[in-house]
Amino acid sequence: MVASEPIIDIHRLHVRFGQQQVLRDISLTVPRGQTLAIIGESGCGKTVLLKTIIGLVRPQSGYVDFDKQRVDQLSERDLAQQRTRFGFVFQNAALFDSMTVAENILFPLRQHQPKQQAEHKQRMIDGLAEVGLPTSVLTKRPAELSGGMRKRVGLARALVMQPEVLLYDEPTTGLDPIVSDVINELMMRTSANHSVTSIMVTHDMKSARKVADRVVMLYPLARLDPDEPQIIFDGSTNQIDGSADRRVTQFVRGEAGDRLMELRESKS
Repeated sequence: MVASEPIIDIHRLHVRFGQQQVLRDISLTVPRGQTLAIIGESGCGKTVLLKTIIGLVRPQSGYVDFDKQRVDQLSERDLAQQRTRFGFVFQNAALFDSMTVAENILFPLRQHQPKQQAEHKQRMIDGLAEVGLPTSVLTKRPAELSGGMRKRVGLARALVMQPEVLLYDEPTTGLDPIVSDVINELMMRTSANHSVTSIMVTHDMKSARKVADRVVMLYPLARLDPDEPQIIFDGSTNQIDGSADRRVTQFVRGEAGDRLMELRESKS
């Protein structure tokens, strides 16, 4: 298996909810082992793209190949099996409030691998150690943890299934700069230790620059002409600052730019 062989191949994807089109003609290939950051302002379809990759959202046209299988043509049973090859780290960790940390981490193992219970405890301990948390947190509930600790528990829960692909939805949102960098380091360590493919949706350019091999930027369809591509940048983190597209440079530098002019014009 060559390292550059794609594990995810997205073909001319179109997604709409009612009359609102969110993704238009998206084509994207993600090689095995790559860490891809998907950036863009709120409402451009980043999280919808993640959900479409794992079949939680069905496209109106186009399709996603995962490991050479079309996701939209899988039966519900086969789709559920394919999803066990993914780990999903949610924006707010999405832990079960009524469960302890141990129960949260063990949840996917008990759901998908009930016959391997003898291995569960060790995999839970290993996952916890990998994200740098002590075993003393196992009896705690999510409300007793800091935001950063909850994110790390969410990553540990994703890792216990030994996924081939990790999907991160805004992994550093709401965290202070130090804890954000801890999460960045954990993502990098995970990619190095497990050779997983990682796709990260983020607004955090510091995180994208540090963690990603490649950056793709989506733009909201409401702000594009009908013939304009929705992907307005696709390249390395080193290339993004030199982009000739002002929309890209304004986003990565956090500058209001043209948007401020639009606000002024709307008041005139």
